[in-house]
Amino acid sequence: MTISIGDTLPDATLLKMGAEGPEGVQLSSLTEGRKVVIFALPGAYTGVCTTAHVPSFMRVADDLRGKGIEDIICISVNDPFVMKNWSDSTGAADAGIAMLGDASAEFTKAIGMDFSAPPVGLIDRSKRYSMVVDNGKVTHLNAEGSPGECEISAGETLRDQL
Repeated sequence: MTISIGDTLPDATLLKMGAEGPEGVQLSSLTEGRKVVIFALPGAYTGVCTTAHVPSFMRVADDLRGKGIEDIICISVNDPFVMKNWSDSTGAADAGIAMLGDASAEFTKAIGMDFSAPPVGLIDRSKRYSMVVDNGKVTHLNAEGSPGECEISAGETLRDQL
């Protein structure tokens, strides 16, 4: 089943780099009693993800916060080492975007947003989407029809919906 507006997110353990190495982060701790944006994409360092999707949220981060968004979270089916380096290279961390890895695709599969494209080496990756989550419940959801597109799920689209 694919996640829909009105659904409550399942809890999952995502990964980030901490001072001592990889750390687990419970998604529920980021969403409970809070209004957050979550956007997900097929892979760190991939073309559209790096040149369009992450930059779109960097451009509108302040606008989103001005509309009551407390955190902006990027999720990719990658390990926390890659997510940390990608965050540093894109400037996402400086823009206040949390870059979290769903290394085993547990969360991505649980919400039905996984896909595979073996010819290009993408196995159990995340579809490209953005959502607003208010106290764990999805209030806005924008999913792209193709992993190579980034219009419906872009930061500007979500900002304009709020």
